Parts: sequence; C-alpha cells; structure tokens
Amino acid sequence: MGARWSSSVSVDPLTLSVFSHRLAGVAEEMGACLARSAFSPNIKERRDFSCAVFDRNGEMIAHAAHIPVHLGSAPLSVRAAIEAVDPGPGDVVVLNDPYAGGTHLPDVTLVAPVVRGDGKRIGYVANRAHHADVGGMAPGSMPLATEIYQEGLRIPPVRIVKSGRPDEELLRLFLANVRNARERRGDLLAQIASLRLGAARFLEIESAYGGPRTEALVRGLLASSERMMQSVLRAIPQGNYEAEDVLDDDGFGRSEIRIRLRLRVRSGHAVFDFRESQDQVRGGLNANRAVTIACVFYVLRCLASEPIPANAGILRPVRVLTRPGSVVDALFPSAVAGGNVETSQRIVDVILRALARALPERIPAASCGSMNNVALGGRDPRDGSEYSYYETVAGGAGGGPAGPGVSAIHTHMTNTRNTPIEALEAYYPLRVRRYAIRRNSGGRGKHPGGDGIVREIEFLAPARVSLLGERRRHGPYGLRGGGAGRPGLDRLVFADGRTKKLPPKGTFDVPPGARLLVATPGGGGWGALRRSGRRRRSKASVRARSGVSGAG
Repeated sequence: MGARWSSSVSVDPLTLSVFSHRLAGVAEEMGACLARSAFSPNIKERRDFSCAVFDRNGEMIAHAAHIPVHLGSAPLSVRAAIEAVDPGPGDVVVLNDPYAGGTHLPDVTLVAPVVRGDGKRIGYVANRAHHADVGGMAPGSMPLATEIYQEGLRIPPVRIVKSGRPDEELLRLFLANVRNARERRGDLLAQIASLRLGAARFLEIESAYGGPRTEALVRGLLASSERMMQSVLRAIPQGNYEAEDVLDDDGFGRSEIRIRLRLRVRSGHAVFDFRESQDQVRGGLNANRAVTIACVFYVLRCLASEPIPANAGILRPVRVLTRPGSVVDALFPSAVAGGNVETSQRIVDVILRALARALPERIPAASCGSMNNVALGGRDPRDGSEYSYYETVAGGAGGGPAGPGVSAIHTHMTNTRNTPIEALEAYYPLRVRRYAIRRNSGGRGKHPGGDGIVREIEFLAPARVSLLGERRRHGPYGLRGGGAGRPGLDRLVFADGRTKKLPPKGTFDVPPGARLLVATPGGGGWGALRRSGRRRRSKASVRARSGVSGAG
C-alpha cells in the first residue's frame, strides 16, 4: 500500500480549500468525459457512474457528486486492485467481484495509477459504472437469484489495459459473456478514456504545487476532514441509540428481514454496530461490508451543517461493526444484486432512525426506501439486435423539520437521472404510456412526505423482465407523529385489459402489447397534523384515488 506521507511542509487553510476543489474538479471532469463517451443510455443519459481520486496509499482524497453507494465503497475496490495486481505505468485494472472489492456485478470498476515521468506513483484514479448487462440468467443482470453465479460474469482484479494497450483477449472473454457486446465494449472504452483524462489532470495539479507540497496538502486534507467530522460528532448528544427496520422479503418466502443498529457516540467518535442484523438470505438482498460502509459514509456527510471535503478522513473517527454471514456483511457465494440497490437504502433508514432519537429536530422521516429497479431485454424487431435496459425509478423524499419532502426524486444511496422518454423509445422497442407523479402517496404530517412516481411502459416486442423493489408491504416510516408513506406496487396490464399484480422481486416473460406499471412509494411525513388539516387531506386523497386508474 506504500508508506505514509512524510512531509514537513506547512499548508494554510485557503490553499487547502483550493487544492480540495481542484481535486474534486478532476473527478467531475472524469465524469463528464465518461458521460459524453459512453454508448449505453444507462451511463450516457442516466449518469449511473461515479469517479474519484485517491492518494498513493489508496485512500480516497476527492470524489465527484455522483452515486453515494458507489463512492463510499470505492476505496475497497482500489485497495483490492492495488493488493492483487499492483498496477504500473499505463495499466488499468478492472473488477466487479463483490467478494473482492466490488458491490454487485453490474457495477464495473476501473482503477489506474497516476505515475510521473520519472516513474514515481503519486496516486490513483478510479471510476465505477453500472453496465446495463454483465451476463447471468436474465437480461440486465438483476434476476431473482440464489447465488452469485446466476447474476452474471464475476471479474476479480485483473489488468484490462497493460502498458497503455487494451488487453484484447480479456475483452473478448468479457464480451462473449454479456448481452449487447458492442454497447459493453463502448462503455468500457469510455471508462478507460475517463481514467486517462483524470490521471493527466492529477499530474497537472502535482506539477503546479510540486511533489513535497502536494504530499503535504493531501495529508492536510485528510486531517482536516477528520477534524471536521469529529466536530460534527461532538454536536450529537453523547449516548447509546438503537433502531431497526425490515426489508419486505427476499423473493423466496423469507420476509421481515431485520436490520438492527446500535449506535454509540462519545467525544467526537462513533461506533455503528450492525452485528445483530439478520443472517444473510437466500435471495439477492445480501449486502457486502463495502456497501454498509458506504451507507455510514453517506449519512455522516449529510449530518454536517457545512460541506466537508469528501475523503477518507471522514471515516477516521468512526468504527463500523458487522457480522460476517449477515445481510449487511454477506459471505460468498450469496446473491447480492439487491444488496447494493435495496438493502443499502434500508441501512440508511435505520441509521437515520437511530439518529432521530439523538437529533429529533434535524432528522427527516424515511424516504422512498427503494430504487425500484426495472431490468429487461430481448430482441429488437427493428434490426434483430439483442438489447438490455435498466432503470431505477424515483420516489418521494421524507418530510423533515424544515419542510415537506420533495416528490419524484432519487434519494439517499442513488443519485441518477431518469432515462428521457425520447432516448428510451429511440434505443429500445418500448413506448412510455404514462409518466406522472403518484399524487397523495406521501405520508401525512405537518410536513408531508413527497409523492412517488407512476411509470407505465408498453412492450412492442416480447421481453424478459426482472423487478427488484422494496417498500411494497411496509411504507416508509414517519417521524414525530407523521404518517407513513404509501407502499409501492407493480402491475402488468395485458393488451386485452386484464391486470396482474406482480411480486416486487421476480423475473418473468412479457408478451407484446402488455404494459408494465410501476408505482413507487411516497416518503414518510414529519410532525403531527392538526385535526382540520387531516380532514382536508383525507378528502383530497379520496378524490385522487378515485381518479387514478391502476396506480393503487
């Protein structure tokens, strides 16, 4: 991993702030390059990717404002790449193995060293992008599975670029095991281009400040974030706080899957103890430890009243305890596709619920609590090509002390855009029949929860569909007397008008002419509602429900 920084050069706060923003700018520019170069709508349009910069020890020193579940877990991928491969000048390491630094298989991570002309390594750049398909038993690689092998191709840390040249043999192996190989290849090459740009920009910064001063600034940046986070933790009343919540089910009959947290806050330090969470399950809701750490990292940043530079220093005053073999620290070969996208959301809900006991006037009610994943694919009748489509559908944000929750927005561990209707219909044999706010789905309260979304997609050709959603049994919780948000629902509407309620987790075939309707949960409400307000909202809800066909 390399030696610790050693420099006696002093730095002033203003220079440190400028340096921090320049590093973050590198990550942002990497993301812009990736979005403009990618082939798939999931990366080009939805921006389902993340970019970050690391020091020569593999510690994160900056990231862009991308996907929280990617960013908080990325350091484990960089560490795995360094330990397994130790990449040299011109090398790029690829990995997606959740049991070797990854999160779930569609998230493909690339890592490259940043090396000066004299051969000295000054750091690393990395990006992680969700590929619309990486093989497995169903298009989109998000099936109802019982083991990791069914979810797609698993890649340990290996060189995909060697001394500046892509390894065509490895690329052929990868592309032979995925759907729509042309799109996958284009996305991988876009990731490689993004890393080359990031490395060049990092070298420009190091050249501008000089080697010793850059090292001092990196060390000062990490220490500054550590001090700022200690200050945030000191503002929380010292004590022990507990909370738990449940996942609906694993898709195989296991329901009420408990996630439990014991939080201890003392003198600028905190211990997040998840060891009493339930054992890992048969279905794909198992999260690895990297995902759990990412959730803690995200909530800690949210607690700060002023921005804290996003780097490894934030986690220094914190311990995260998990039990191997649990749903928050799964063991190989458990299926994990939903751990990254669904269990991560519930972990955040549990952390915030515990903090609400310590900071009741700061913490909002639960948000949507699901990424409402839709993955599908088949043959495009327009040209006979194979396609895969993946999307997460937004929901409602929880109401909070400062006001009502926002409607129709991605919350917490996801931060993507939607796929524009024009792009979706141009790329795929699909037609969007409805895309609207799910009115009155947010929980009642002094500050009501935001409303979810209704998205209805018509299939113009046969397709195989995978759904992976949560909060279909238990709506997002309210706080301080606020009501729960309405649970989500999923339906299939056939061409002859018949409807079928769908389980929130499953893989099934759909005939042409059928329509998939996904209605996402609203956020929980915050604060008790006065009696007169409750009556007015209740009448409005009745009128809205009577006029919303198929959305529940």
